[in-house]
Amino acid sequence: MAWKTLDQMELAGKNVLTRVDINVPVADGEVSDTTRIDRIVPTVRDILKAGGKPILLAHFGRPKGERVPEMSLQQLVPALETAFGTTVMFAADCVGPAADAAINAMADGQVLLLENTRYHAGETKNDDDLTAQMAALGDVFCNDAFSAAHRAHSSTCGLAHALPSCAGRLMQAELSALEGALGTPVRPVTAVVGGAKVSTKLELLGNLVGKVDNLVIGGGMANTFLAAQGINVGKSLAEHDMTDTASEIMTKAKAAGCNIVLPTDVVVAREFAANAANETVAADACPADAMILDAGPATVAAVAKVFDASKTLIWNGPMGAFEIEPFNAATDAAAVQAAALTKSGALISVAGGGDTVAALNASGAAADFTYISTAGGAFLEWMEGKELPGVAALNR
Repeated sequence: MAWKTLDQMELAGKNVLTRVDINVPVADGEVSDTTRIDRIVPTVRDILKAGGKPILLAHFGRPKGERVPEMSLQQLVPALETAFGTTVMFAADCVGPAADAAINAMADGQVLLLENTRYHAGETKNDDDLTAQMAALGDVFCNDAFSAAHRAHSSTCGLAHALPSCAGRLMQAELSALEGALGTPVRPVTAVVGGAKVSTKLELLGNLVGKVDNLVIGGGMANTFLAAQGINVGKSLAEHDMTDTASEIMTKAKAAGCNIVLPTDVVVAREFAANAANETVAADACPADAMILDAGPATVAAVAKVFDASKTLIWNGPMGAFEIEPFNAATDAAAVQAAALTKSGALISVAGGGDTVAALNASGAAADFTYISTAGGAFLEWMEGKELPGVAALNR
């Protein structure tokens, strides 16, 4: 790949401006989920090991150029110190005298966290002046925030043009996994795309049908595709105004040699509630007063066969209403099958997206997937085939 890694940079004695995503949930002043913090530990430790000084740049929330106290990164210092196992200093600004003084006070083995980059309005505008002020603080730029790579901001894009640049360990892992899943994959390639609406994933579906061998469609999206075939889906969540678009996608897939897998049987209920009375019927036999909430066992078996014949799997979105039992059954069964194939070495599996990660974690399958992306919008835009500014800047 065109981008450099930490291994290709001289870091000893250098100030390494390191863009990270630590936009983590905080409750009562404490971090309630450290996943994103845990993911940047390898980068910070490797910079320290190489003799560099990690100076962390990050955003928190959307302060829109204002100093919003509850969006200060200072509250994350204890969680960072626990994760890194070392002292984390804090600077009250990400540029200017406060940042300068903090950098000059750094001792070997310490980490410095600079204040929220979005306290400056120029950050989200990729402002040249702000970029120059940030660049003046460092010798090397390391981008470890793939999840923010779809934003052309000063700290994600501008700095890559202003300083010698490389990808951090998390960015490296994300890009390697995604390139392996869609860029130069081992075939056959299968994609699972689920979720509520076709309209939110039009570009994704349009890109995938030209790149994958099988496309499994689940969730509310599948109902729209069934409706496009003239099937009555009762009171199911479906976008009836998108049926023509769904038909076009199916036509495009056929022309590209992409096999679209839709439910052949479905689990229906009269109410959207946990443990609601339900029944399994053929996909074209949904009662008029019922709604489709999951794929049925025959569909799961068909999807399992597709997985068995695949070498690469990329997954975005659940196959049903996974958040309420028993309508998590199809998502869980498919996830467990994919995990087992991955663990045996038969499948490369990459997944991403908030609901997807939650569903895979709930099923217990996540640990055996090849790679789980913590990026939301960036993961989706990459799957859509879009160029990500933060990645493109590293490729210069």
